[in-house]
Amino acid sequence: MPVASVLPVALPGNPADRVASLFDAHHDRLYRLARRLAPNADDALDLVQETFLKAARSPAAVPQGSTSEEAWLVRVLINIRRDQWRKAAIRTRYRDELSRSLTSADNDPEALLITRATVWRALDTLTPRRRAAVVLYELEGLTVTSIAALLGISAITVRWHLAKGRRDLAGILGPQMGEKR
Repeated sequence: MPVASVLPVALPGNPADRVASLFDAHHDRLYRLARRLAPNADDALDLVQETFLKAARSPAAVPQGSTSEEAWLVRVLINIRRDQWRKAAIRTRYRDELSRSLTSADNDPEALLITRATVWRALDTLTPRRRAAVVLYELEGLTVTSIAALLGISAITVRWHLAKGRRDLAGILGPQMGEKR
């Protein structure tokens, strides 16, 4: 039996069927690509899931035709992974800077106390929900999904609060740490 006859046909008016047919047609290919880009199988599955979530949020944005669909999905997957790499690089850079400043502060307990007080004062300027999101994610190490469940908001809203909170903190702490804007 030809493969095309077993794949579900997407109805023009039904976005769920369209996403289901995209999944059936392209999941294996995307997973193989994600597995090569991600450090482990779980991260690869997350990449594929994020890709199909993006397609599900706006199925009309996915072009028609097998080749065009696949190209669009591959671009989305690669862009998601690129964003993850960027975030990891930024976190590593700030973690290194923080550890250097804390190492120099370890020799001076007063400097360590001042640094901690400065950070907590900066956190206090954030709105309560934004502060909670930043503290739970950056200091407690919870996932975005866990924070969303705890705060009773969507994961997208948590990400928004994290982005705005980091930007606000950078604006407050940057000049105090000698960074130019």
